[in-house]
Amino acid sequence: MKTTIIFDHPYGQAAGFNEDHNRAFTSAILVHLKETLIARGDTVDIIDLHADQFDPIMHKNDLINWRTQPFIDEQSQNYLERIQASDELIMLFPIWWEVMPAMTKGFLDKVLAKGQVKLDTQSGQRQLLPTQLTVRILTTIGTPNPIYKLKYRNPVGHMLQKGVFNKMGIKDCKVMNFNAEDMSETKRLNILKNINKYI
Repeated sequence: MKTTIIFDHPYGQAAGFNEDHNRAFTSAILVHLKETLIARGDTVDIIDLHADQFDPIMHKNDLINWRTQPFIDEQSQNYLERIQASDELIMLFPIWWEVMPAMTKGFLDKVLAKGQVKLDTQSGQRQLLPTQLTVRILTTIGTPNPIYKLKYRNPVGHMLQKGVFNKMGIKDCKVMNFNAEDMSETKRLNILKNINKYI
């Protein structure tokens, strides 16, 4: 089984080891995800948007080609091909001001291009990604989960689950927000230890 992780955090993977002045819970989740997936026998492909210096801006020529033409951006084409070859996709990023970071949004805009939709000869359906793909969205968030869900209506979760992946025919898509700032260290460590529950 191949799992691809889309990772977006400016501190990078190196911040996942709980070192003073160089730590992020998002990065710690990545470290434990990788260990867990490898332990269960998966092939793990990490797309680290910051390490790759991904350009999230939809430039004029990108948009011109977005509907019907091949990618201009070879990096975006490479990302799409890697996801298309996957059995599971995990998106991992922080939520800032109740929304996703620019790199994650730019990834969706540029990589999931309409011009790359293909006709499935068996089902007759138009597809961008395999519909049997399993998708897990894992985020870290400062807003307490009840407030994020009740007051803000879980905008990122709804947008990704219903507006992106369900729209593409992918039904197995789940979202989990981790409010690490309001958790004790014991609870954070317990989440990391049991990260397999969320994938």
